[in-house]
Amino acid sequence: MMYLYGILSTIIFILGMPFVWAVRKCIGKPNAGLREKFGFIAPPFNSQDDVIMLHGVSVGEVIALENLAKKIKETFPDKKLVVTTGTKTGQEIAKKKYDGVADFITYFPFDIPCCVNRFLKRLNPKTVLIAETEIWPYFAYACHKKGIPVSIINGRISDSTFNTYKKVKFFFTKVFENFTAIYTQSEEDKQKYIAVSAKPDVVEVMGNLKFDVKRKDADIQLGQEGFRVIVAGSTHAGEDEIVLNSFKILKAKHADIKLLLAPRHPKRLPSIEELLKGLGLSYGLRSKDDRFTDYDVIVLDTLGELGKMYSICHFAFIGGSFNTTGGHNPLEASVYDKPTITGPDIHNFKDIYGMLSKTSAGKIVNIPIEFEQYQDKLLSDSEFYKKACQDCKEVFEAQKGALDFVINKLK
Repeated sequence: MMYLYGILSTIIFILGMPFVWAVRKCIGKPNAGLREKFGFIAPPFNSQDDVIMLHGVSVGEVIALENLAKKIKETFPDKKLVVTTGTKTGQEIAKKKYDGVADFITYFPFDIPCCVNRFLKRLNPKTVLIAETEIWPYFAYACHKKGIPVSIINGRISDSTFNTYKKVKFFFTKVFENFTAIYTQSEEDKQKYIAVSAKPDVVEVMGNLKFDVKRKDADIQLGQEGFRVIVAGSTHAGEDEIVLNSFKILKAKHADIKLLLAPRHPKRLPSIEELLKGLGLSYGLRSKDDRFTDYDVIVLDTLGELGKMYSICHFAFIGGSFNTTGGHNPLEASVYDKPTITGPDIHNFKDIYGMLSKTSAGKIVNIPIEFEQYQDKLLSDSEFYKKACQDCKEVFEAQKGALDFVINKLK
């Protein structure tokens, strides 16, 4: 069946590629990495070296694999680590995150025989780890034929994908035969894989790599004692207005609240100061060591400190979610057992927000008034707030240990 799949996928690829290329060019989306996707790669090492290949298709997966990549390099310093992505944005993030960690960063090949075989011949990996939802039938088949172990890590299947897979279960019976192991984020994901023909003895629950977040050492002196601090982290243009307007309204009802506003890009400080002055809110700057004892708002205009600031918050708003950015990582706050709130645009961390929002640990709000109302609930209902904090702890407890799980399997 895989031989037939290879022929059909090649025919479809040849017929469809010119059309796809033209459409993407017309709408301004670059066809990045074409040469590499055709398998024309040039690793900066000998093909006889032991290579561990790590694949994350795009931004979310690449970010999730960062700690694992570092741990692999630390644990197996004599191995070559190769990271592949499928998208241009994923490639850009990988080069930023894995600089000095990965020995080679490139694109994953098109899933047709000529591209896959050329890629594997040039890279010759000793083992392949594919993150989350990526199931490339011919790639897995080619690896299996060459005796290269290929595993899915951090595996998950969405409900819509699960329904599609069930309709072509006969096909996936053959596909999953080529995977050495499938390690899933949850028991629910494990059962989904088994239901679509993965063999039960190769599927295990590992937890979620994205939850491998450590608390940062925090000795913060902002005069926060006696106040409930709201942290608005990684805000973008347009979000500061939403945060500050709601804070001013809530301040009239809850006199003990303070706001730490942390813009994603500190260069926007002048426009933020104009907003604060226009709303009549007193504010200080972290760079001047200003304190909450003197101001209602402190603007975090320094770099590299946001992670530890979540330790002092009552709850946090995570920015990049009321525009088209796709959100930022809420786990930096959740790791301190602090509830998070986010806007609707969270595609970069959709699975994490999905897990948090199944409990009171995280809340996705769609409009500013809903944002204000939910903050009021966390400030007014002490029992609900306690439950939200406990839910954060329980979600992390259920997901811990994923990184060590993968390292032990590699050993």
